[in-house]
Amino acid sequence: MDGDKPYLGTGLTLDRDIFTALIADMPEEPPRKEVLGFDVQPVSRELLEAWDHLLALLDTPADIPMLAASRERELLYRLLQSPHGPLLRQIAREEGRLAQVKRSIDWMRNHFDESFSIEAVADIAGMSVSSFNRHFRAVTSTSPLQYQKTLRLQAARRLLASDADATRAAYAVGYESPSQFSREYSRLFGRPPKQDASQLRENIGDISSIVV
Repeated sequence: MDGDKPYLGTGLTLDRDIFTALIADMPEEPPRKEVLGFDVQPVSRELLEAWDHLLALLDTPADIPMLAASRERELLYRLLQSPHGPLLRQIAREEGRLAQVKRSIDWMRNHFDESFSIEAVADIAGMSVSSFNRHFRAVTSTSPLQYQKTLRLQAARRLLASDADATRAAYAVGYESPSQFSREYSRLFGRPPKQDASQLRENIGDISSIVV
């Protein structure tokens, strides 16, 4: 790098809302094979001009509130038309699926003590059952039913630590069979509920033994 001509770099943090709204407004791209990463590509004249339009606002700061959003949208549009467009669309789709899975997780956290079908939770996420199962496991490393079971057992453990007996804790978190509850509790926490409750109460000052 020439000391008389220092390197100048500029960057832009993509606004996810503008980005996803723009993709939704654009014609659907034909399916392509998965793109694994960015590479170096020539920059089109249109993309350079869009970048110049955005940077030009630095010379007229008073115009930024009125014009920045539209010029950023123009720049993102040119990016989506570039060779990087397919990967940018792929990233946006994956982030959208993450939000869908999170919606189902939030619902499950509030309704873990209820009986529900995978079809119902997939519908909350706005996915087919097969797609929901695949993306849920990718996010949580477990299945939806196993996730519900873990939520139930964690809630039961907190109840046991606060002096509830095992049967009452089992029914409170949605189990219909205390024996099934005891088996699954032992499998997760390594001790049967009654024994674990005694240990928890002895260690009540150690919050890490209760909060899981």
